[in-house]
Amino acid sequence: MARIVMKFGGTSMAGMERIRNVAARVKHVVDQGHEVAVVVSAMAGETDRLVGFCKEASPLYDPAEYDVVVASGEQVTSGLLAMTLKAMGVDARSWLGWQLPIRTNEAHAKARIGEIDTIDLLASMRSGTVAVIPGFQGMMEDGRISTLGRGGSDTSAVAVAAAVKADRCDIYTDVDGVYTTDPRIVARARKLDLVTYEEMLELASVGAKVLQTRSVGLAMKEGVVVQVLSSFDDPTQEDLPGTLIVSEEELEAKLKEDKMERQLITGIAHDKNEAKITVTRVPDRPGAVAHIFGPLADAAINVDMIIQNVGRDKGETDVTFTVPGADLARALDVLESQKDVIGFNRVIPDTKVAKISVVGVGMKSHAGVASTMFKSLADRGINILAISTSEIKVSVLIDEDETELAVRVLHTAYGLDAPVA
Repeated sequence: MARIVMKFGGTSMAGMERIRNVAARVKHVVDQGHEVAVVVSAMAGETDRLVGFCKEASPLYDPAEYDVVVASGEQVTSGLLAMTLKAMGVDARSWLGWQLPIRTNEAHAKARIGEIDTIDLLASMRSGTVAVIPGFQGMMEDGRISTLGRGGSDTSAVAVAAAVKADRCDIYTDVDGVYTTDPRIVARARKLDLVTYEEMLELASVGAKVLQTRSVGLAMKEGVVVQVLSSFDDPTQEDLPGTLIVSEEELEAKLKEDKMERQLITGIAHDKNEAKITVTRVPDRPGAVAHIFGPLADAAINVDMIIQNVGRDKGETDVTFTVPGADLARALDVLESQKDVIGFNRVIPDTKVAKISVVGVGMKSHAGVASTMFKSLADRGINILAISTSEIKVSVLIDEDETELAVRVLHTAYGLDAPVA
């Protein structure tokens, strides 16, 4: 008998027919004698609908009240799944974030999980009751509802798995694993059997939609075994053909066992949810850049790519950087409030951009990865607006209209295309 946490995303919960399919899958695992906790997302599109209401109410909405609104989507699906399981003869109950409780820090809309009280939860699971937990939400110290940011149900699932010391955390999505790139863009994308935590962390952070970034980081920190699966496969299938997220040591051992060489590049990711901001004619003096990024950090706005052009003749510089598209309005508001302190001329936003990234642990020991990327894009006339790198990642910012072309070009350039059948 194992203890398993199963997480189902929005497409898996989109309507009662799919909720019944999820319940059948959960029942199959329960019938095998396992202890089960289920973490659910809101129905597909529901969170966007609720966010839309918040923006209609106020473009610069109160984050605390935003959490109250958007947390309701997961509450609905958790109750519906528990009802459906009971109708199938499976003992189940829903646990809201405040009932466990799942305790978070004081950061509405971007809260981080501190701890989960598992005493009652474990007692319920040991008695054979399936725990159905709404993802994405928790409770702050003052008792108010908090949410974890978009995709936060993945983090909820991994956190619950770590807290109850689960044998495995199965993440069910609308795809049957992690691919070398988005198969909707590249038909010859290949599904990966194994991906390292480090690679998945980078892929998630640069636009791969399979797992939320924080969930991967938490899984790596806590040593949670994560498996990515499709919720649309046969629920009774024993040989689950998903993708395992493993440590680098486990990957090396598997490659050695199969006598295979490591792929230089694991995957290509893209992200259109980026916004570019250029702050013009910033005084070229010590501390000027700190006055830009300090207030943005205080507002919990993540900054990614940064370019500073030094104009020594005039003693001024332009500073360009990217932020998540959802944070653009707040970022502009923060910068305008600091205009007198920073001393810039104007702020120019641009939402018609996309970030393209190549990721692979193999690039640690190989030169020329970046040059291959730059040359491949140049050969197709794709202009690079900004660049950022890490030990296992190279990212570029390009015009949004060239996203799909860039992904296809790079997928082929790095030899990731599957053989023609």
